[in-house]
Amino acid sequence: MRMNIPVGISDFEQIRSKGYYYIDKSGMIAEILKSESTAVTLITRPRRFGKTLGMSMLRSFFEIGTDKSLFDGLYISQNKSLCDEHMGKYPVIFISLKDVEGLSYDEAFQVFSRIIGNEISKFSFLAESDKLTVLEKEQFKGLLHIEKGKFIFDKDTFTASLKLLSQLLYKHYGQKVVILIDEYDVPLDKAYQNGYYHEMVSLIRGLFGQALKTNDYLQFAILTGCLRISKESIFTGTNNFVSDTIMDSRLNEYFGFTQNEVDKLMFDTGTTAP
Repeated sequence: MRMNIPVGISDFEQIRSKGYYYIDKSGMIAEILKSESTAVTLITRPRRFGKTLGMSMLRSFFEIGTDKSLFDGLYISQNKSLCDEHMGKYPVIFISLKDVEGLSYDEAFQVFSRIIGNEISKFSFLAESDKLTVLEKEQFKGLLHIEKGKFIFDKDTFTASLKLLSQLLYKHYGQKVVILIDEYDVPLDKAYQNGYYHEMVSLIRGLFGQALKTNDYLQFAILTGCLRISKESIFTGTNNFVSDTIMDSRLNEYFGFTQNEVDKLMFDTGTTAP
Protein backbone atom coordinates (compact mmCIF):
# COMPACT_ATOMS: atom_id res chain seq x y z
CA MET A 1 0.00 0.00 0.00
CA ARG A 2 1.34 3.42 -0.99
CA MET A 3 1.94 5.64 2.05
CA ASN A 4 0.81 9.27 1.91
CA ILE A 5 4.05 10.86 3.16
CA PRO A 6 3.79 14.62 3.89
CA VAL A 7 7.00 15.75 2.18
CA GLY A 8 7.62 19.42 2.87
CA ILE A 9 4.37 19.85 4.86
CA SER A 10 4.68 21.16 8.41
CA ASP A 11 1.06 22.12 9.11
CA PHE A 12 -0.45 19.73 11.64
CA GLU A 13 -4.06 20.40 10.65
CA GLN A 14 -3.33 19.73 6.98
CA ILE A 15 -1.45 16.52 7.75
CA ARG A 16 -4.20 15.16 9.98
CA SER A 17 -7.22 16.31 7.97
CA LYS A 18 -5.84 14.98 4.68
CA GLY A 19 -4.75 11.62 6.05
CA TYR A 20 -0.99 12.01 5.66
CA TYR A 21 1.31 9.63 7.48
CA TYR A 22 1.99 11.06 10.94
CA ILE A 23 4.25 9.86 13.73
CA ASP A 24 2.44 10.67 16.96
CA LYS A 25 4.25 13.41 18.90
CA SER A 26 1.22 14.54 20.88
CA GLY A 27 2.78 13.45 24.16
CA MET A 28 4.68 16.74 24.04
CA ILE A 29 1.44 18.52 24.98
CA ALA A 30 1.30 16.76 28.34
CA GLU A 31 4.98 17.46 28.95
CA ILE A 32 4.46 21.17 28.26
CA LEU A 33 1.53 21.28 30.66
CA LYS A 34 3.52 19.58 33.42
CA SER A 35 5.60 22.74 33.68
CA GLU A 36 2.82 25.19 34.41
CA SER A 37 5.16 27.23 36.61
CA THR A 38 7.37 27.81 33.59
CA ALA A 39 6.00 30.78 31.70
CA VAL A 40 8.53 30.75 28.84
CA THR A 41 10.22 27.72 27.28
CA LEU A 42 12.86 28.05 24.57
CA ILE A 43 13.34 24.85 22.54
CA THR A 44 16.46 24.69 20.36
CA ARG A 45 17.02 21.86 17.90
CA PRO A 46 18.81 21.54 14.53
CA ARG A 47 16.96 22.11 11.28
CA ARG A 48 14.63 19.36 10.02
CA PHE A 49 13.84 18.17 13.53
CA GLY A 50 10.10 18.91 13.26
CA LYS A 51 10.04 22.11 15.33
CA THR A 52 7.51 23.88 13.12
CA LEU A 53 5.23 20.85 12.96
CA GLY A 54 5.41 20.58 16.74
CA MET A 55 4.44 24.23 17.15
CA SER A 56 1.60 23.78 14.66
CA MET A 57 0.36 20.84 16.72
CA LEU A 58 0.42 22.96 19.89
CA ARG A 59 -1.60 25.67 18.20
CA SER A 60 -4.15 23.14 16.97
CA PHE A 61 -4.51 21.70 20.45
CA PHE A 62 -4.78 24.87 22.53
CA GLU A 63 -6.51 27.30 20.16
CA ILE A 64 -10.10 28.29 20.80
CA GLY A 65 -12.30 26.89 18.03
CA THR A 66 -9.94 24.04 17.19
CA ASP A 67 -11.13 20.91 15.39
CA LYS A 68 -10.81 18.41 18.23
CA SER A 69 -11.14 15.47 15.83
CA LEU A 70 -7.59 16.20 14.63
CA PHE A 71 -6.38 14.44 17.77
CA ASP A 72 -8.61 11.38 17.51
CA GLY A 73 -6.53 8.24 17.98
CA LEU A 74 -3.42 10.11 19.12
CA TYR A 75 -1.72 9.53 22.44
CA ILE A 76 -2.97 12.74 24.03
CA SER A 77 -6.61 11.82 23.39
CA GLN A 78 -6.27 9.04 25.99
CA ASN A 79 -5.86 11.71 28.67
CA LYS A 80 -9.48 12.83 28.75
CA SER A 81 -9.20 15.05 31.82
CA LEU A 82 -6.27 16.97 30.33
CA CYS A 83 -8.09 17.37 27.01
CA ASP A 84 -11.28 18.51 28.72
CA GLU A 85 -9.36 21.12 30.69
CA HIS A 86 -7.04 22.48 28.00
CA MET A 87 -8.02 21.52 24.45
CA GLY A 88 -9.48 24.47 22.55
CA LYS A 89 -9.48 26.68 25.65
CA TYR A 90 -6.92 29.42 24.90
CA PRO A 91 -6.51 32.36 22.55
CA VAL A 92 -3.26 31.58 20.69
CA ILE A 93 -0.87 34.06 19.09
CA PHE A 94 1.36 32.16 16.65
CA ILE A 95 4.09 33.80 14.58
CA SER A 96 6.92 32.33 12.53
CA LEU A 97 9.99 34.51 12.02
CA LYS A 98 11.60 32.32 9.36
CA ASP A 99 11.16 34.96 6.65
CA VAL A 100 12.43 37.97 8.61
CA GLU A 101 15.50 38.99 6.68
CA GLY A 102 16.81 41.77 4.50
CA LEU A 103 20.04 43.42 3.41
CA SER A 104 19.24 46.30 5.74
CA TYR A 105 17.48 46.76 9.06
CA ASP A 106 14.67 48.72 7.36
CA GLU A 107 14.00 45.86 4.92
CA ALA A 108 13.91 43.30 7.72
CA PHE A 109 11.71 45.52 9.88
CA GLN A 110 9.18 45.78 7.04
CA VAL A 111 9.01 41.97 6.75
CA PHE A 112 8.72 41.68 10.53
CA SER A 113 5.91 44.27 10.51
CA ARG A 114 4.02 42.28 7.86
CA ILE A 115 4.23 39.11 9.95
CA ILE A 116 3.04 40.83 13.12
CA GLY A 117 0.35 42.72 11.22
CA ASN A 118 -0.97 39.57 9.56
CA GLU A 119 -1.28 37.82 12.92
CA ILE A 120 -3.04 40.80 14.51
CA SER A 121 -5.46 41.01 11.59
CA LYS A 122 -6.64 37.45 12.29
CA PHE A 123 -8.35 38.86 15.36
CA SER A 124 -10.23 41.61 13.52
CA PHE A 125 -13.38 40.74 15.49
CA LEU A 126 -11.82 42.60 18.43
CA ALA A 127 -12.65 45.88 16.69
CA GLU A 128 -16.34 45.13 17.30
CA SER A 129 -16.13 43.13 20.53
CA ASP A 130 -18.78 44.01 23.10
CA LYS A 131 -16.29 42.93 25.79
CA LEU A 132 -13.95 45.82 24.98
CA THR A 133 -14.34 49.50 25.80
CA VAL A 134 -14.42 52.12 23.07
CA LEU A 135 -10.83 53.03 23.94
CA GLU A 136 -9.68 49.41 23.74
CA LYS A 137 -11.30 49.00 20.34
CA GLU A 138 -9.45 52.10 19.18
CA GLN A 139 -6.22 50.67 20.58
CA PHE A 140 -6.75 47.54 18.51
CA LYS A 141 -7.45 49.55 15.37
CA GLY A 142 -4.25 51.47 16.04
CA LEU A 143 -2.30 48.24 15.63
CA LEU A 144 -3.52 47.90 12.03
CA HIS A 145 -2.21 50.98 10.29
CA ILE A 146 -1.87 50.17 6.58
CA GLU A 147 -0.44 52.37 3.83
CA LYS A 148 -0.18 51.25 0.21
CA GLY A 149 -0.96 47.70 1.28
CA LYS A 150 1.80 47.56 3.90
CA PHE A 151 1.52 47.40 7.67
CA ILE A 152 3.12 50.47 9.21
CA PHE A 153 4.48 50.44 12.76
CA ASP A 154 6.62 52.84 14.69
CA LYS A 155 9.04 51.09 17.02
CA ASP A 156 7.05 51.76 20.21
CA THR A 157 3.80 50.41 18.74
CA PHE A 158 5.63 47.42 17.31
CA THR A 159 7.31 46.42 20.58
CA ALA A 160 4.03 46.80 22.50
CA SER A 161 1.93 44.98 19.88
CA LEU A 162 1.94 41.40 21.22
CA LYS A 163 1.40 42.49 24.80
CA LEU A 164 -1.52 44.75 23.82
CA LEU A 165 -3.01 42.02 21.64
CA SER A 166 -2.71 39.62 24.61
CA GLN A 167 -4.52 42.10 26.84
CA LEU A 168 -7.37 42.59 24.38
CA LEU A 169 -7.75 38.84 23.77
CA TYR A 170 -7.85 38.26 27.51
CA LYS A 171 -10.52 40.92 27.88
CA HIS A 172 -12.58 39.36 25.06
CA TYR A 173 -12.30 35.71 26.12
CA GLY A 174 -11.62 35.99 29.86
CA GLN A 175 -8.68 33.63 29.36
CA LYS A 176 -4.92 34.25 29.31
CA VAL A 177 -3.13 33.70 26.00
CA VAL A 178 -0.63 31.20 24.70
CA ILE A 179 2.16 32.72 22.59
CA LEU A 180 4.05 30.51 20.11
CA ILE A 181 7.07 31.97 18.30
CA ASP A 182 8.71 29.71 15.73
CA GLU A 183 12.27 30.24 14.45
CA TYR A 184 12.84 33.15 16.79
CA ASP A 185 16.56 33.25 15.97
CA VAL A 186 16.33 33.73 12.18
CA PRO A 187 16.06 37.56 12.29
CA LEU A 188 19.12 37.70 14.55
CA ASP A 189 21.17 35.36 12.35
CA LYS A 190 20.29 37.31 9.20
CA ALA A 191 21.00 40.60 10.96
CA TYR A 192 24.42 39.35 12.02
CA GLN A 193 25.21 38.33 8.44
CA ASN A 194 24.15 41.71 7.04
CA GLY A 195 25.54 44.11 9.62
CA TYR A 196 22.54 45.29 11.65
CA TYR A 197 22.65 42.82 14.55
CA HIS A 198 22.54 45.41 17.34
CA GLU A 199 19.45 47.12 15.88
CA MET A 200 17.63 43.78 15.57
CA VAL A 201 18.61 42.70 19.08
CA SER A 202 17.17 45.96 20.41
CA LEU A 203 13.93 45.45 18.49
CA ILE A 204 13.44 41.83 19.55
CA ARG A 205 14.45 42.55 23.14
CA GLY A 206 11.72 45.18 23.27
CA LEU A 207 9.07 42.95 21.65
CA PHE A 208 9.89 39.87 23.72
CA GLY A 209 10.42 41.87 26.89
CA GLN A 210 6.86 43.18 26.83
CA ALA A 211 5.22 40.01 25.46
CA LEU A 212 7.08 37.52 27.67
CA LYS A 213 8.41 39.37 30.70
CA THR A 214 5.85 41.98 31.77
CA ASN A 215 2.73 40.39 30.31
CA ASP A 216 0.07 39.74 32.95
CA TYR A 217 -2.14 38.16 30.27
CA LEU A 218 0.29 35.37 29.33
CA GLN A 219 -0.57 31.76 30.22
CA PHE A 220 2.68 30.45 28.79
CA ALA A 221 4.95 30.88 25.76
CA ILE A 222 6.98 28.46 23.64
CA LEU A 223 9.79 29.59 21.35
CA THR A 224 11.76 27.43 18.95
CA GLY A 225 14.94 27.98 16.99
CA CYS A 226 18.21 26.43 15.89
CA LEU A 227 20.51 28.73 17.82
CA ARG A 228 20.71 29.33 21.56
CA ILE A 229 20.97 33.12 21.77
CA SER A 230 22.23 34.15 25.19
CA LYS A 231 19.55 35.02 27.70
CA GLU A 232 21.37 38.27 28.36
CA SER A 233 20.84 39.38 24.76
CA ILE A 234 17.06 39.26 24.43
CA PHE A 235 15.57 37.48 27.44
CA THR A 236 17.01 39.71 30.15
CA GLY A 237 14.83 39.64 33.24
CA THR A 238 12.34 37.15 31.83
CA ASN A 239 10.94 35.27 34.80
CA ASN A 240 10.30 31.51 34.77
CA PHE A 241 12.50 31.02 31.69
CA VAL A 242 13.65 27.51 30.72
CA SER A 243 15.87 26.52 27.81
CA ASP A 244 15.49 22.99 26.41
CA THR A 245 18.37 21.98 24.12
CA ILE A 246 19.29 18.77 22.33
CA MET A 247 21.44 17.93 25.37
CA ASP A 248 18.35 17.81 27.57
CA SER A 249 16.08 14.79 27.76
CA ARG A 250 12.61 16.04 28.68
CA LEU A 251 11.40 16.81 25.15
CA ASN A 252 13.93 14.93 23.04
CA GLU A 253 11.55 12.20 21.89
CA TYR A 254 9.20 14.82 20.40
CA PHE A 255 11.74 16.26 17.96
CA GLY A 256 13.40 14.20 15.28
CA PHE A 257 12.78 10.44 15.30
CA THR A 258 13.55 7.78 17.88
CA GLN A 259 15.00 4.49 16.65
CA ASN A 260 11.65 2.78 17.19
CA GLU A 261 9.92 5.45 15.10
CA VAL A 262 12.45 5.02 12.30
CA ASP A 263 11.94 1.24 12.35
CA LYS A 264 8.16 1.66 12.25
CA LEU A 265 8.36 4.17 9.40
CA MET A 266 10.59 1.86 7.37
CA PHE A 267 8.30 -1.09 8.02
CA ASP A 268 5.15 0.85 7.16
CA THR A 269 6.66 2.04 3.89
CA GLY A 270 7.92 -1.43 3.00
CA THR A 271 11.56 -0.42 3.18
CA THR A 272 12.58 -3.19 5.55
CA ALA A 273 11.16 -6.02 7.60
CA PRO A 274 10.02 -5.42 11.21
